[in-house]
Amino acid sequence: MAEICFPLECWSFVLLLPVILVVSLSFFAKRKNAEYLYDSRWIGGALIACLFVFLAIQTTALAERRLSEPPHTSRLQEEAQKIQLRVVEKLNRLQLSNSEKAVLATITVNYRRTMTREIRSRFSITGVAHLLSVSGFHVAIVCGFLAVCFSFFPKQAFFRWLRYVLMMALMWAFAAISGLSPPAVRATLMLSIFITGQVFERTPDKYNTLAAAALLMLIYNPFYLFDVGFQLSFTAVFFILYMQPPLYRLLEIRNPLIAVPWGILTVTVAAQIGTFPLCCYYFGQSSTVFLFTNLFLSLIATLLIPLCLIWILLPVSVPGATVLQTWVEQLTQGMMWLVNRFSQVPGATLSLRFDGITLIGIYGIMLLAIYYFRSKNNRFLFTALFLLLFLLCRQIVWG
Repeated sequence: MAEICFPLECWSFVLLLPVILVVSLSFFAKRKNAEYLYDSRWIGGALIACLFVFLAIQTTALAERRLSEPPHTSRLQEEAQKIQLRVVEKLNRLQLSNSEKAVLATITVNYRRTMTREIRSRFSITGVAHLLSVSGFHVAIVCGFLAVCFSFFPKQAFFRWLRYVLMMALMWAFAAISGLSPPAVRATLMLSIFITGQVFERTPDKYNTLAAAALLMLIYNPFYLFDVGFQLSFTAVFFILYMQPPLYRLLEIRNPLIAVPWGILTVTVAAQIGTFPLCCYYFGQSSTVFLFTNLFLSLIATLLIPLCLIWILLPVSVPGATVLQTWVEQLTQGMMWLVNRFSQVPGATLSLRFDGITLIGIYGIMLLAIYYFRSKNNRFLFTALFLLLFLLCRQIVWG
């Protein structure tokens, strides 16, 4: 990264020139009508992009100089680590194996110190590695559970704002305890924007919400852009937002008992399509059994996470804590049994590795294909086929 940042550190000031020029000229320009300002809104977007690229380069270069310094741990991270240790101590009372306790600690508070490479490999083979990192799935479960708990509040303005404050505080507390991982922060930011829109009786645009979450995270830490979790998380969510609705409408299902599994299945397919190139680029493999594992394991995790969090918060002497502990143990054992079984299926993974050019080309082909099916414009199809031909020729010539 130093080879990129340091040569560009001085030249990056060139990016400030168009910002300064446009801002200076705007004081002398005549006021235009609203239609012109709306049509030329891309100018503001380009200037903001220049400004943030400049800030990202400068921040990255500054961080490179501080690599020799000892890593700094914030007070928030220290408190989160203490809470994680208390949770792990309570999980030790469960009648589970060490591997099952490690998985439970990971999916609840993102405590990964006891996680072994073998367990991570099994979850990756079965296509449910996202369960081992507190991400949008976990935050959505917690948010949904909180929404159900607070649904009995009256509809008056005071209780609506009280519900909003409690949900925001508890969601961010969960994200903080989990270590503020990029997927968890992304999901919490998106849900925060959505809930804020609800309390003001507005409906935020889903793509603007996703872009706002990415922008705020990159302002806080430009290094998130190079984080694998950040890239996989935002790519998966974008493809879910864009591809899941048309996939869901392929079949007209009126029975709610079938509609829920079909919805989970289409979400899984959309996310897997979007992250397949990145998985091949970073890990050199992708799961072939994800369709069978995600449905069952997602349902188990949806029950296990809130039940485990409730059991952790409850004192031992509370009536029903023993029954709750039994449910947590059985669900955890069932999850591990499914993971172990499916990880032993022959051909459960597809080994395929992409380089950077192939990765960009495949995403270009995918987006062009999506635009073609949406608009039926043949230019998108021809461009996608040309990109595919280029990648095949490159593979033949350079191997």
